Amino acid sequence: MLFLILPVMKSHILGLPRMGARRELKSALEAYWKGALTEEGLEAVARTMRAENRARQRDAGLDWITVGDFAFYDHVLANFLRYSGSRSLTGQFRLARGDAQSKPWDMTKWFDTNYHYLVPELDASTSWSGGGQDLLAEVDEALADGYAAGELKAVVLGPVTLLAFAKWTGSGTVWDALPGVTAAFRRILAGLKARGVEWVQVDEPILALDSDPAVDAALGAVYGSRDPSLPQILLATYFGAVDHRKAVIDALAVDGLHLDLVRGAGQLAGWTIPQDRIVSLGLVDGRNVWALTSGQVAARLAGFDGRPDAWVASSCSLLHVPVDLDLETELTPALRGRLTFAVQKLAEVKALSLALPEAAPLDPRPSASGVAPRRRLPAFGARATVQASALGLPSWPTTTIGSFPQTAEVRALRASWKKGTLDTAAYERRLKEEIARCVKWQDDIGLDVLVHGEFERNDMVEAFGELLEGYAFTKYGWVQSYGSRCVKPPIIHGDVSRPRAMTVAWASYAQGLTAKPMKGMLTGPVTMVQWSFVRDDVPRAEVAFQVAAALEKEVLDLEAAGIRIIQVDEPAFREGLPLRQKDHDAYWSWAVDAFHRTVAAVKPQTQIHTHMCYSDFSTCLPQIAALDADVITIETSRSDMVLLDDFGKFEYPNAVGPGVWDIHSPRVPTKDEMVVLLKKAAGVVPKERLWVNPDCGLKTRGWPEVEESLKNLVEAAKEVRASLT
Repeated sequence: MLFLILPVMKSHILGLPRMGARRELKSALEAYWKGALTEEGLEAVARTMRAENRARQRDAGLDWITVGDFAFYDHVLANFLRYSGSRSLTGQFRLARGDAQSKPWDMTKWFDTNYHYLVPELDASTSWSGGGQDLLAEVDEALADGYAAGELKAVVLGPVTLLAFAKWTGSGTVWDALPGVTAAFRRILAGLKARGVEWVQVDEPILALDSDPAVDAALGAVYGSRDPSLPQILLATYFGAVDHRKAVIDALAVDGLHLDLVRGAGQLAGWTIPQDRIVSLGLVDGRNVWALTSGQVAARLAGFDGRPDAWVASSCSLLHVPVDLDLETELTPALRGRLTFAVQKLAEVKALSLALPEAAPLDPRPSASGVAPRRRLPAFGARATVQASALGLPSWPTTTIGSFPQTAEVRALRASWKKGTLDTAAYERRLKEEIARCVKWQDDIGLDVLVHGEFERNDMVEAFGELLEGYAFTKYGWVQSYGSRCVKPPIIHGDVSRPRAMTVAWASYAQGLTAKPMKGMLTGPVTMVQWSFVRDDVPRAEVAFQVAAALEKEVLDLEAAGIRIIQVDEPAFREGLPLRQKDHDAYWSWAVDAFHRTVAAVKPQTQIHTHMCYSDFSTCLPQIAALDADVITIETSRSDMVLLDDFGKFEYPNAVGPGVWDIHSPRVPTKDEMVVLLKKAAGVVPKERLWVNPDCGLKTRGWPEVEESLKNLVEAAKEVRASLT
């Protein structure tokens, strides 16, 4: 055991999950959207969630109780409304989900996490009349519950990060809005001060990115001088080191600085932070579930000057981990002893002034680095000719991304089987009936490349992890992905391998129901790693290579079973990219290699697809091209095909399926809307290399909207075939 030489410090966290341990907010939101819960009922659930989170912090003995981290849909949207002025819940959800009259805002990944934020759409006319009414109401709520104003720490997303991550339309630049946003920011702080709040955590994670003169100038404009009439500001940075911008940070007139010492371990070395500034040490990992060890703390504190007034904290918001490990009664005791979820991390933060025991080491993992990188042969042009002859598809071939609606009946069927109340034979018979209906329906409406619907799968990562060695699973380990959508990331704790075929039987059964090509559907190695909680004692590349070796066996078995199209989804390919340019090449090297290890051994006539969504493709087109997938399907409908422009400018060499239906909205697009999008696509990518498909899988949609939308999609493809070929 290593005893940490730390003084007794004040403790806090940057935020907590808002869905609830059993996804109570998710249930309430979806009931509200269906009209089964009133606005008052939804607000009551939200108040309960907030009260529970405050109580958790108090029960853990934290010195600061964090408020203001709640959002009904997305914290970026919530903070935009704090600055621009409050809207009704209907107005908020119109921006988030769209309706019959309007499209929702774009959605993309929050830095390098699997959380999706809504991209604010701004122009010169955007109002900045807000004063943080929802935040002030949360403070009032806490005061009414008996919390003292002096123990509350409010949270806001900083003006600079908010603007830097927004979309600006019209003349000028997004920084033209800075004076208005800054004025609203000061109104928010003044309202907090009037209630007795002494500290405000202002999140500016933009600082973890590479230096940008425009961002640095904006930081100086917002934080250039102190106003003693306002609360003290804790400038919060996270997701990476910020010491490359220490001169800019040191010059800001803030009262405290939070540093992520998990993703930015050692950044304190050589940095003499002004002594009149509180330093918040982000030592507890807010993005992984492994228990903190004293050895990790010592490494993360390298360069710390020992100042006695420092605070200890989570590295970032605990939004990115499950709520409570105590609910997980089915994990083995040995594994449970190595894990912490959000509630347990509160105790870790509080305990940091004490000695921490060294956790037992995880099992050793054999290295996969010795396998030489591979590439698929022959080149795409030659493969495309062979595949065209083998598959016989029309121009503008139509397909879907993979999943079809997971109805209540399908979920109940799977739950009954897992509980043991439905035997395997009956379960598989019912699934085959569902697959048969889905395949026939796709055939009937005229889709060209079919899928089996994935009715046996719960989540695209969890479904495969359950069939691989080295994974563990939770019952309540939900993490918010966007809106009411939650995922339950598996925990990779051991050596990954494939004991048996995973999808071959289902794909083969579905292929036997149709003469059209049936896609085999797999989740790629990068996404399997990125969307899991990965053990933190070995490089991620090693884990990805082991997953790739397991998936390669599945790909070859699918091919041997007569599946002529295999889709290896990599929606997290861009998400895993490190935030700093200097670290990009190392990541791309292993990420591209992992994909090739999965698919390089297939025959030329086997067509390999991949799918990516909600990422900034413009930063990684050479690497996407290096994957050399025969077809890539991407999300483009929310952006009105703007995202596809980057593929055209890059002259992307392989086939592309730009999405023409935003499946994250209940809105049904018309055939004519899809035709317009497809014609735009034809102006960017040669039409002989274009596919027609939705943005993403259809798991979360209902059958009525799926049926209408896909019929429109097929008719749109027929129209462009007739007019553009």
